Amino acid sequence: LTIAHIRVVKNFNINNASVVVVDNVTMNVVAYLGSPNFADALHAGQVDGARASRSPGSALKPLIYAAAFDRGLLTPRSVLTDVPIDFSGYAPENYTRTFHGHVTAEEALSHSLNVPAVKLLHELGVNHLVALLKKAKFQGVSRQEPHLGLSLALGGCGVSLVEMAGLYATFANGGVWRPLHLLPQAAPLPDSLRQINLISPSAAYIVTDILTKVERPELPTDYERNPHVPKIAWKTGTSYGRRDAWSIGYNARYTVAVWMGNFSGEGSPELTGAGMATPLLFKIFNAIDYNSTIDWFVPPDVLQFRLVCAESGLPPSEFCQNKVQDFFLPGISPAKTCEHAKYLFVSANEQFSYCAHCLPAQGYKRKLYPNLLPEMVAFNLSNHIGFAQIPPHNPDCTQLLAGSPPVITSPINGREYLTADEEGIELLLSCNAGNEVKKVYWYINNRFYQTATVGQKVFFKPPRGEVKISCSDDKGRNTNAVIMVR
Repeated sequence: LTIAHIRVVKNFNINNASVVVVDNVTMNVVAYLGSPNFADALHAGQVDGARASRSPGSALKPLIYAAAFDRGLLTPRSVLTDVPIDFSGYAPENYTRTFHGHVTAEEALSHSLNVPAVKLLHELGVNHLVALLKKAKFQGVSRQEPHLGLSLALGGCGVSLVEMAGLYATFANGGVWRPLHLLPQAAPLPDSLRQINLISPSAAYIVTDILTKVERPELPTDYERNPHVPKIAWKTGTSYGRRDAWSIGYNARYTVAVWMGNFSGEGSPELTGAGMATPLLFKIFNAIDYNSTIDWFVPPDVLQFRLVCAESGLPPSEFCQNKVQDFFLPGISPAKTCEHAKYLFVSANEQFSYCAHCLPAQGYKRKLYPNLLPEMVAFNLSNHIGFAQIPPHNPDCTQLLAGSPPVITSPINGREYLTADEEGIELLLSCNAGNEVKKVYWYINNRFYQTATVGQKVFFKPPRGEVKISCSDDKGRNTNAVIMVR
């Protein structure tokens, strides 16, 4: 099957492939292909691609979500933000270069969105993910550990096809990692190496449930004309530069891991996990275990359902009208009630809002407004997406309001900026602010510079040396950033 598939894709300058098939019960490797043609000297046919270190692209995302489920950071229906964000200079983008605003966790994983995965890894901690991969004997990750960062979520590390096959077999085995047997074992492994509880059975089942859904963008473009789409959980990965295409799937019986690309590292515009590797994955499953429903995965007893607000994925509050069913881990999953909206006191004509300090005796009303994160406010404004904006606060109020100050998104705090000539450079001043903020005030080295609306682009020429940038909102809240200009 692999050799026949390679003959077809050679037309796209894709010359190599590797496959590993694992029996999930015994963890025996029942099929192993390092190279489709050992004698192909022109394309390094004697390289064992199943053990080669390659970038996994998005193929590690299921482990990030599983770890987050176990840490109580989210549930499948938890609503995340897919909007532009900058982590001290690292600004991930989605594969399509577009953003989707609010998405659920299961949508983010099934659609392989990059930004939510990176944000989730930031919250989870890179060290936590690295520790899990080291437990699963990812040797390259162990060597690269000092140099790994948030790009790990998008394939910023080296892994092998054998390691990835073992990881996905872990999901099939309820979160228990066991070493693969490439050859029959002469003696039983010691208990410390026999199995490791990498993730909980509940997290493994939730990930499997998400990865089993058919309505996913990484399906091959011609899948609708193919009646034999196997019932499996699977995930694709495409590395930067389209140098590696991965598709790894499993059912209760087998795990199949496919890698395609060029051993030389040369990329190809057509080389994607969905377009090239997944069709081969489907062909292999159709040949060895088509639509196996024997012992299909069932949720563990500890995993339960609850009703949550569709706007946030959290237990509903009094104002939550749209409720949906969601998995949750009792005692672990978030128990905080929904705050996707908030009641505010506003004037009768809705021109001003009031706090408890300045609330008049009469002439006001109580109204519900969306409680958006500053990054969502900025996303809506920049994309001209309408939303109910909170009226400006009572201008006669002298009380400083509690809440989050603006977040300076440019320039980046602690960053060094270089200029090549005496003309200097122009830097962008931008910030994210809350829904109730209408104006912000910029200061350079403690001197007032300019008033701006939220989302307005303001530029300035910084002096040489250390520069302090301050941003205050119309509620009196302030934040600072310090940069160096050389």
